[in-house]
Amino acid sequence: MIHTNKEVLLIHRVRGLLRSGALKEEDKPIWYDVYTAFPPKYEPKYDRPAPDVPLRNIFYPEDTIRAKFQKEHRSLPAVNLSDQQIQTQTQKFISAYNKLREEGKVPEENLYQAADDVMNAPVYSAADAPKAGSSFQEAGRDTGVNIKDIFKD
Repeated sequence: MIHTNKEVLLIHRVRGLLRSGALKEEDKPIWYDVYTAFPPKYEPKYDRPAPDVPLRNIFYPEDTIRAKFQKEHRSLPAVNLSDQQIQTQTQKFISAYNKLREEGKVPEENLYQAADDVMNAPVYSAADAPKAGSSFQEAGRDTGVNIKDIFKD
């Protein structure tokens, strides 16, 4: 029987290369010893049909809250997914929701609205911070303290 390249398993190719000496023992792949020690129950062939195993749905407790938040807030800002330090708006909402739930001060049916209120609360930004010029003006103001009087006893 003539085998096509797809039918010859990689393990058989590596085994042949090792036997012929084309591949040195120290150059063999890392997975080779594991595969020979623990061979699979069924050979991994490309033409074998996939098993008909039902897939389980994976749901986390916060998934319903996340879905509701994202349904109501469709215009969320873009997120840089490579930066793991910054939380998305959804993550901030989930953490606010969980924090309120742990505190136990808000009834369960009002948690979502309370967390939404926390998220929409005014946040002080750099624009609201006092300007450097105003701090210089305050420093120049006379405080009424005389340096000579400090060391008098």
